[in-house]
Amino acid sequence: MARFNQDWRSKLVLLLVLPFTAVGVVVHALTWWTQTPAVVLETLGPSALLALAAWKLRTATPAAAATGAIITASLMFSTYVYPYHPWNTALIPVLVVLFLTSFSTRFGRHKKERLGTAERHRGRSAPQVAANLGVAALLLEPTIQSRLIDSHIFSPPASAPMLIFALGLAALAEAAADTVSSEIGQVLGGQPRMITTLRRVDPGTDGGITLAGTLAGVTAAGVVAAAGCVALRGDLLLFAISWAGGVFGLFFDSLLGATLERAGWLNNDGVNFLSTGSAAVFALAILTFMPHVG
Repeated sequence: MARFNQDWRSKLVLLLVLPFTAVGVVVHALTWWTQTPAVVLETLGPSALLALAAWKLRTATPAAAATGAIITASLMFSTYVYPYHPWNTALIPVLVVLFLTSFSTRFGRHKKERLGTAERHRGRSAPQVAANLGVAALLLEPTIQSRLIDSHIFSPPASAPMLIFALGLAALAEAAADTVSSEIGQVLGGQPRMITTLRRVDPGTDGGITLAGTLAGVTAAGVVAAAGCVALRGDLLLFAISWAGGVFGLFFDSLLGATLERAGWLNNDGVNFLSTGSAAVFALAILTFMPHVG
């Protein structure tokens, strides 16, 4: 029964993300094809190559690679800044997230295997990819962007599209921070402590944190935020907000692990999905209380 519940929760995350992003990619592709076909080729091509590389390197299953390709294409279409170039989209921070998470997962693998906490060799599953990247893709879809702009959170309106990128970038920063913190902490962090009580717990325990892992996660969030800021041609404000959101989500992830996940209400995919969402919400809260932005 526990196994069924875990699978059910993971599939729910995938169901929340994949249909919406897939439809968005089709709509974007058809729209751009009638105007500038090169944009479609320069988006779908790199997304497909990234998926192929993830599959060949065994960092993702075939289904996960396909899911990642769809989400990456969605993010690229949603973050283009005229004139369109693939390297001036969310492709760059997605690549950084992939590199950081893959490196940290492989780092010290022998020790993780001894501890029994090593990730399976087949790589990440489709729900795991959706849980880590899905929130960013959903938030940056033009329909949701327009609703956020119409809500008059941002001032002046002309600054809104770039600042909304901070929400998605914060979610991507948290996705990297969470994995890097956990994987590096297991190797270099020593005995972890529960975030809610600070009591010592075994490595791999939900909600357990280490100083080394936390610092690694905070650094990873900053790297992703910086990469996204450069790619999207943002400013220091975009960097600061997305980094802050990523760091907040990192601690929120541990809190969910120590409470709802340990109680059996959530599984890891659910925790990751909500944690990336919390990063975006925190970034949104910062923007909400900064009426002078822009």
